[in-house]
Order: sequence, then structure tokens, then C-alpha cells
Amino acid sequence: MRDLLPEEAAARRALGRRALSRFELHGYALVTLPVFEFAEVLERGLGTLDPADVLRFVEPESGEVAALRPDMTPQIARVVATRLRDRPPPFRLAYEGTVLRRRSGRARKHRQIPQVGVELAGVAGPQGDLELLALAADALRAMGLERFTIDVGDAGVVRALLARRPPEEQARLSEALARKDEAEVDDATLRALLGLHGGRDALVEGTRLLAGTAASGAAARLLALFDAAAARGLEGHLAVDLGEVRGFAYYTGSIFHAYAAGTGDAIASGGRYDELLARFGFEAPAAGFAVDLDRASEALRAAAVQREAPMRVVVVGAPDDARVAELHARGVAAVAIADRAAALAWARAWGFTHLMVGAALEAVSP
Repeated sequence: MRDLLPEEAAARRALGRRALSRFELHGYALVTLPVFEFAEVLERGLGTLDPADVLRFVEPESGEVAALRPDMTPQIARVVATRLRDRPPPFRLAYEGTVLRRRSGRARKHRQIPQVGVELAGVAGPQGDLELLALAADALRAMGLERFTIDVGDAGVVRALLARRPPEEQARLSEALARKDEAEVDDATLRALLGLHGGRDALVEGTRLLAGTAASGAAARLLALFDAAAARGLEGHLAVDLGEVRGFAYYTGSIFHAYAAGTGDAIASGGRYDELLARFGFEAPAAGFAVDLDRASEALRAAAVQREAPMRVVVVGAPDDARVAELHARGVAAVAIADRAAALAWARAWGFTHLMVGAALEAVSP
């Protein structure tokens, strides 16, 4: 956990707003979800919650076990299946908030992860998958990132190849595939998947390799999605990973991760989870993705992306100076300090961009 001081808090808030504004333009309505959830809801959506991953507690009034949410998708599924089920599909929902995971990622120092994201329920793949890939790219560009890669895969590939294995063996091999650990993968086809990462050629090779196996349909589906996304103008951002797996139990089809220089973890992740809503008594196809605002901020710093700071003015004058009210009426942040030297020092310390002396505006140097 950590504090955000004013400059960092403002930068994160602005970054989240830019993504949410793109989601809104595409018809996604914002919902606000509780920071903790009954463990039963999370377990229904995510599978058994590993005590090493989740902070639990007993809710005093009801005696129910609750947990600080490690993911928001089960909460969205609960809302769609209960409070929104009488509305006509499709359901396009956006959210902003934090999730908490006790285990850190490869490059993660903090357990609290700030996110913005969307969930699309009622639109089956590939139409829904393509909508989300295009929206993810649009949101990343709106945040200021021009150079990023979206790794696409399909959970159905590994699922199909592991389907006949005992559950404990499925877990072991999935973990090995996630680590790209060839020594732990005892199946030649699965081991070959670890090297099938790159452009369309790798996907074509994978489709050929998987022909005649239980995974052939998922591979063909992924190739069709890749080509459709390329036709939508995403070709320069696309890569493929046929050996990709996800830790959460709800992914059933397409999965993707967006990466950019300057950060070791994905800046955005998502996929299709067509079986999840049925666990809450509401059968509908669904998919979604989330943007990690910390990772996105790191990528923006690495790319030296700077946005012009909004004007914030310290008026050299009395607290009731009429110029302050005039600036407020124009939507400009403003405060008044009577002494010019004190006003300049305060402006520099708190990130204000200008002094107003008389009718003149003077830029504040760092």
C-alpha cells in the first residue's frame, strides 16, 4: 500500500479520466463497485481463492467471510446477473478502482493495483473480441502511448490440450507454461507452443501444428481474430502467443496482454469468459479488459510523454480579491496570497503554473 502525493494523484486521476472518456464514447456506462466483496461471490467467479493471494476477514454484522477484491470481473458478473438482468443486452460497463493482490508481479512493488476497465456482456466472439481489442488500443492512445504491443492468444488452445489430464497435472503444466519452462513440460505439442510467439507467421505455423488436435478450432479462431484486428488498423500493434495461459479460472477464449517499453508487467490485460455469468444464474457471452494505471504511468514516463499542465494561478492579492472569483468562473484553479515572494514560493511548491500580478500573468519556473 502507498500514499499518492498531490502531483502523482493528479497525474493518475488525469490518466484514468482519459481512458474512461474513450470508454464512454464507445457506449460503456460507468459503475462503482465496493472495495470488498463476500468471499462466496469471488470464489464463484474466480475459483477457490488461494489464501496467499487474498486478504480475508469476517464481516462483523453478518458473520460472513469477505475479502478485499483481487479482481473486479466477478463483481461485474454479479451486478449484471442481478441488478441489471432486466435491461436489454448488450451490457457495456466501465469501472475504475483498485484491486488488492498479496503476491506481487514480476516488476510490481505494491499490492494495491489501480485499474480502469470495461466488461462487455451479451456479444459473442469474434465480434465482441474485436470490439475490445480496438477499444483497448484506442484507450492506450488516448492516454498518450503510441508504441505498444498487444499479445493475443486463446485460452481454448491450452484448455483443449490439457482437457484429458488430471486437475493437479493441468495446474502443474499451466504453471510451467506461464513460466515458459520447457524442462517442466513433458508434452511435445505443448512444448512446441512455447516457441510460437511473434507475428502472423508464428500463428500460421501454430495452426498447422495443431491441425487434427483438439485445439485446432481454437487456433483457427485466433487466426481469424488476428486477421480481423489487422484489418481494423491494429496490425502494427499485434503479436501472438499460442502458449499463453491465464491464472484466473474464468477465461474461455481470446486473451490478450498489452505491453510497452519501460515496465515489466502488462499495462492492460483481458479476455473472454463465456462461462462466468452462468455461475451467477445468467447465461450470456462476456469479455473484458483492465488497464493497470501504475504500469501505464511507467510506460508513459519511459516514452517521455508529457502533457501540458492545466493553468493554475496564484493571485498576488487579498483573500477576497475579485480576480480569484473571475478565474474560478472561467474554470481556472486560483488562490490568493498577498505577498509576492510568498506567492511565488507557494506556487512552486504546489505546482501552480502562473502568478497574477495586477492584470498580468507570469509563468512560474520550476
